[in-house]
Amino acid sequence: MKTKRLITSCLALIGPIIASLATTVSAQELDRTVLPIDPPYREPITVFDARDAEKPPRFEVTPPEGAPNVVIVLIDDIGFGAVSSFGGGIQTPTFDRLANEGLRFNHFHTTALCSPTRAALLSGRNHHQVNVGSVMEIATGFPGNQGERTPRAQYFAETLRLNGYSTAAFGKWHETPTWEVSVSGPYDRWPTNSGFDKFYGFIGGETNQWDPVIFDGVTKVQKKDDPDYHFTTDMTNEAIAWMKFQQAMTPDKPFFVYFAPGAVHAPHHAPKAFIEKYKGKFDGGWMKYREEVFARQKAMGIIPQNTKLAPMPDSIEDWETLSDNEKALYALQMEAFAGFMEHTDVEIGRLVSAIDDLGVLDNTLFIYIMGDNGSSGEGGLTGTYNELVHLNGIFDAETTESMLE
Repeated sequence: MKTKRLITSCLALIGPIIASLATTVSAQELDRTVLPIDPPYREPITVFDARDAEKPPRFEVTPPEGAPNVVIVLIDDIGFGAVSSFGGGIQTPTFDRLANEGLRFNHFHTTALCSPTRAALLSGRNHHQVNVGSVMEIATGFPGNQGERTPRAQYFAETLRLNGYSTAAFGKWHETPTWEVSVSGPYDRWPTNSGFDKFYGFIGGETNQWDPVIFDGVTKVQKKDDPDYHFTTDMTNEAIAWMKFQQAMTPDKPFFVYFAPGAVHAPHHAPKAFIEKYKGKFDGGWMKYREEVFARQKAMGIIPQNTKLAPMPDSIEDWETLSDNEKALYALQMEAFAGFMEHTDVEIGRLVSAIDDLGVLDNTLFIYIMGDNGSSGEGGLTGTYNELVHLNGIFDAETTESMLE
């Protein structure tokens, strides 16, 4: 199990919210310990003349007074030493702002895999209890690893929804079995049957950021005719629009937004301007970079002063032994990765600004999780521009020179 670092512990903070929902029975005379909440008992109306009958008040489940909005941002595939708030070389102004204004946790655990981490995060249970022991595509028939979330293990989005929250998920959803992603369903494990009123995003581990396969609810979205299109920008626009409509129509209802970009999982697609910002910044190589990050993390108090830098694995070559073309290629790949992350953070900044513009930021629990597991490794040690090659076990189809071209 890998140790991950993030802005704040999601379940530790979500837990008290859910607990508070169960402690307001006396205020609304509702039993919140069993969901869905049954309406209160009404005495039968027995008057002879219907004109003499008094209409009972409409029953509606409302959350406790002052219940906060909740936003969870989950970044995909990024390491502990990547971003600026943890000593890394990638600039993340939104993450830095929230870290400086809130809490920064540096000892948090994930499952080191995508689907299991997300299943555990959204359910509050061990991933094997949820029956998601691995990523959906390589599920087995063994108990705890069948890739089909058990009906008894509902996500906490449903708990919030049944207690009066509006709920929405945007971006990556890697919690639906591959064989259930079709027009014939079933849709039991799609987001809109997992506690979310709204879903806009892609189903699976990754998508092309320029030309994604995305769904609105369970309906496939037609490709948008925009030469500057990027999915992270699109999903941010959709999230902002949904929050605005939600607050306009039901301002008394808090919202829960699960915002899971495709970044920085492969493919690393970022606007050219963001990639160019990092030109030359990683030319020193991975050995120098890790030493610089290690020193900054000590200076920032993120790691103990007596921490020893781990030895390099034997499988990682000494940077100085690489050819000029290899150095150029690997630096370029890191520039694309960094640009992808910063671009995503800027879009998350728009999300924060939109919540602020709605006047509800001070009553919003904003949880920014920097990584569901370690860095993106789909291309092996040398990277790839054709991930399908690696998935099919062909590791010599690309050369350094061909990838540089």
